Amino acid sequence: MARVTGIGGVFLRARDPKALTAWYAEHLGIQLSDYGGVTFLWTDEVPATTGMTTWSLFPADTKYFGPGKDGVQQSAMINYRVDDLGALLEQLSAIGISSDPKREDSEYGNFAWITDPEGNRLELWQPLAS
Repeated sequence: MARVTGIGGVFLRARDPKALTAWYAEHLGIQLSDYGGVTFLWTDEVPATTGMTTWSLFPADTKYFGPGKDGVQQSAMINYRVDDLGALLEQLSAIGISSDPKREDSEYGNFAWITDPEGNRLELWQPLAS
């Protein structure tokens, strides 16, 4: 049987794509290529051998995606794999980007949440070294 083998892309709507692109580049280090997107290669995994992509569904009334902005709840949330969660959160805090005070440490790694300027809640994940 033919089947899906992975996540091929993540696409977001934005009221101001140029401004939001600049925010992601400046604060999360996501730099666009000439084609207008970013390609994350599995060879970039940090720490090595921790690469994975999870796909999951949540109930329509989940609170996991946060409260939304201007009364609009987001229908998707992106989990960004990071190399040093503590350092990234410190960098973001130093420039006034707040994070959810809740943190989660699990057998899968460490998790934290921030919100981009358009109100999208983002999950940051630092995998545990194997």
